[in-house]
Amino acid sequence: MKTQLEDFKVNTRIKLSALWTSVMFCYIYGDYFELYVPGKVEGLFNGQNMLNTPVKLFTAAFILTVPALMIFLSLILTPKATKWLNIGIGLFFTLFTLLVGISSISAWKMFYVFLAFVESIITAIIVWQAWTWEKTGVSEKTLR
Repeated sequence: MKTQLEDFKVNTRIKLSALWTSVMFCYIYGDYFELYVPGKVEGLFNGQNMLNTPVKLFTAAFILTVPALMIFLSLILTPKATKWLNIGIGLFFTLFTLLVGISSISAWKMFYVFLAFVESIITAIIVWQAWTWEKTGVSEKTLR
């Protein structure tokens, strides 16, 4: 007797939420691992770092809050809003992360470049998942 593992179709909202969660873990690991770069901790203590002004710190906090919120928003917004928000924000973060990764190329930051590459792949998958979101027989009026 052959047996098969049970399988079921995963809802697009759950896929999107899980993908944003994966991106957030990569962001957090990247920032954590960066603490091991020589001179980084000293720079945090003496103010010699990239986020050395209130505006820069707020901007970084704002930018990183968006993917964190997308974990939840992907589950609760209307399908149409979820689709277009994931496409728009996913595209932004794909390009943003690629640029950050490219600008970080150095021996001590190869971990950062690797994570940026992985993050870009994940956010590109988010865009693809949202773009190819399967439609049902439900009328467009119902989806609004």
